[in-house]
Amino acid sequence: MAIRMDGIESLKSDIISIINDRQQVTYNELQGLTSSLKISEEMLKKGLEELEEADAIASRSSGGILTYYMLQDEQVLNRIMVVEDDKNINKLMTLSVGKGFDITQIYDGKEGMDRIRREKPDLVILDLMLPGADGLEICQSVKKNPELKSTTVIIVSAMDATSNRFKGIKYGADYYIKKPFDPTELRALVTIFLKKKGKKFDPLIDLPNEEKISAAVEKSVKAASDYEIGRLKVEGLAGFAQRFGNDAGITILRLVSQLIQDNVREAGGSVFVGFLDADDFVIAGDRAKAAKVASSMISEFRSVLPFIYQNEGYKPIELGIEDVYGTDGPRLNLAYSAIEKSSLKERRSEILKGKGGAENIGSYTYEELRRMLGSEELDIRITRDQNGVRLSVGKGKGKEFAE
Repeated sequence: MAIRMDGIESLKSDIISIINDRQQVTYNELQGLTSSLKISEEMLKKGLEELEEADAIASRSSGGILTYYMLQDEQVLNRIMVVEDDKNINKLMTLSVGKGFDITQIYDGKEGMDRIRREKPDLVILDLMLPGADGLEICQSVKKNPELKSTTVIIVSAMDATSNRFKGIKYGADYYIKKPFDPTELRALVTIFLKKKGKKFDPLIDLPNEEKISAAVEKSVKAASDYEIGRLKVEGLAGFAQRFGNDAGITILRLVSQLIQDNVREAGGSVFVGFLDADDFVIAGDRAKAAKVASSMISEFRSVLPFIYQNEGYKPIELGIEDVYGTDGPRLNLAYSAIEKSSLKERRSEILKGKGGAENIGSYTYEELRRMLGSEELDIRITRDQNGVRLSVGKGKGKEFAE
């Protein structure tokens, strides 16, 4: 795509063409396209800002990468219900979402549940501590109702996220935001959930794909020694999914996905995260920050584990994790391992031999990325498409996968 040089309007038109063609584009990709044509970063930012103000595009930092999404151009007034009993917070949520939506403010849980069933909004922003009916009860009711299956639920709560985030995702919540919330993050999520062009936005599916992970690998190979890339693996996920069902396994992946994105934001957004379509994620960035994200993740995951086990019927929660399952039950664990550069370079060289040499790198496949990152032995496989996420568990030595 050649970007014309005759002013901001032409630039905006070409940005729209690029994003529309790909559905979503990172800021770095746009910057690369424009800088080669001597378009200043200031002008690019101005064009993007004006397009966002016009609701033509929306942006969100996902996995440490600022991504722009194409929005639908249909004049559909999406209906949103904000169910929050604190009037000041309810007002802040409403103002955060912004204009262009039909917003109803509700202050009682029972009224919220009744009106959601009756009026069938497109999206619900939901507190957990509500008079009349609690938020988790409302979320579960919405997601179990066939007439409301397309309704998006975003939970925004000050309640302890250790257990409630897991429960919210388990009950079908599309996202969980901790209070005090970032108004910009809430607006971005609402806009992208409701107006994103193409397949519905999914925080797990829309993590950086193999093309972005490939770029992180190349950067790691060429960067100084303080740049690190590693794997964050959900150990025991296959056994957990076999015992409790594949949907239970996907819930764990969604939980890890949202925890890791929160931790990346708290680290300042300079850490990259990708998903390898199995039971592990990729973390890359400054060694200290990457290690901090991984350490925080492991700590949070261990805190929520007793609630995960309790949800599957292992009680009482006061028992230590070692006592919960006994010797034969599935155990979950989150483990991080940094990849040694010498090993990474050696595996990369072997792969490049079959790709025609370093000048023909392109984008690696997930299989090639797993080989380079030491994740070849698959126990599970994730399929991502317009219908959502499906998990398959490997069976037998041949690792045939069955849903």
